[in-house]
Amino acid sequence: MIHMIDTVMEKAKGFLLQPVETFRKSGADEPSSVFLYFIVLLVINAFLSAVVAAAVVGMIALFAGISLGAPFPVIVFFGVLIGGSILTIIFAAWVHLWVYLFGGRKGIMQTIRVILYGQTPRLLFGWIPLLGFLFLLWSLVLSILGIRELQELSSMKAILVMAIAVLIPLIAIILIAAYLFIASSAVTGFHSPGPVPVFLQ
Repeated sequence: MIHMIDTVMEKAKGFLLQPVETFRKSGADEPSSVFLYFIVLLVINAFLSAVVAAAVVGMIALFAGISLGAPFPVIVFFGVLIGGSILTIIFAAWVHLWVYLFGGRKGIMQTIRVILYGQTPRLLFGWIPLLGFLFLLWSLVLSILGIRELQELSSMKAILVMAIAVLIPLIAIILIAAYLFIASSAVTGFHSPGPVPVFLQ
C-alpha cells in the first residue's frame, strides 16, 4: 500500500514539474494503473475537502451557538468521491468527441489518460479555499499539453479542443441559471401585491 502511494506521488510530481516528459512516458500506461492513480488522488481530495467542510461547519456552529453534527463532511467526502468519478469520465468522453472532430485518432483511452492525469493539480490542491480555481486552471493547461502529446494534435488544436469542451457546458449552465433566475423573478413579481391605491390608505 505504501509502495503504491509512493509510486502515485512520484508520478504526480512528474506531472506537476515535468508534464510534457511525463505524458510522453505515460502514453502506454495500463488502464488499471491510470484509474488507480486517479482514484488515489480523488480519495485524497475527498478527504481533505471533507476536513475543510468540517472546519467550516465547526466555525458556523461555534459562532451560531448550535450543533450541526457530522453528516455534512461525510456527505462532502462521498459526494466528491462518487460525483468526481462520474463527472470526470463523462467529461473525458465529451473531450474525446472534440479530439476526434479535430483529427485525433489515437483512441479514447488516450484521452481518458490525459483527463485523469491532467486532474493532478486540482485533486492535490483544489480543496484549498479561495485558491482552488487556480489549480483547476492548471489542470486545464496540463490537459492541453496531454492532448497535444498523446493525441498528436497541434498546440492550437489542443487549445481549441479544451476551450470548446469547457466553454459549451459553462455557457449552457450560465444560460440555464439566468433563465431560472428570470423565471423565478417573474413568478415572484406576478404574485407580489402591487402598491395600495391612495384612496384605500
